[in-house]
Amino acid sequence: MTDLLRTQSLSVGRGDRVLLRDFDLAVAAGELVHLRGRNGTGKTSLLEVLAGLRPAVSGKIERPAAGLHWLGHKNALNGDLSVLENLQFWSALQHCDPKTIPAALERLGLARLRHRPSRTLSAGQKRRAALARLLVAPRPLWLLDEPLAALDVEGLAHVGALLSAQLDGGGAVLVTSHQPLPVDAARVRSLEIG
Repeated sequence: MTDLLRTQSLSVGRGDRVLLRDFDLAVAAGELVHLRGRNGTGKTSLLEVLAGLRPAVSGKIERPAAGLHWLGHKNALNGDLSVLENLQFWSALQHCDPKTIPAALERLGLARLRHRPSRTLSAGQKRRAALARLLVAPRPLWLLDEPLAALDVEGLAHVGALLSAQLDGGGAVLVTSHQPLPVDAARVRSLEIG
């Protein structure tokens, strides 16, 4: 299997504190890695460094040339725009085909809400709208920080289907969650941080 992400002797900090030292990780195509650990152990900081949003203290990171998706705690939706308009804006930023948006909305159970202003959505609906970005522009690697937050049973099922499809298509996922992931446990490699 081809590694889609690899770190060597990676050290990650927040402020003046080093949270992880000499962290080595390889994530292969078709693999889902569940980062686990108590709050404050550096899971989010690690994902931010892997996504290129903050610098590492030291070490080396190899990322896929075809890019990655980052989904953080915040949904990054403009409350004044509809769900559809938010995805159209994001699609334009990513230079991808907006024709994929209707199918993404349908798949995440948001088609009937596409014209609603994002500010009027429930927390779970906002989370699903953010997750729809994963489908609009395929990327080989997903870095997901607490993607299950605020989701109901239906939303969890949607995420489980997204994760399985990503793995089946040869992609990889690195995810933090305090909840069990909604996929077959045999497909998950757990990694304790801290």
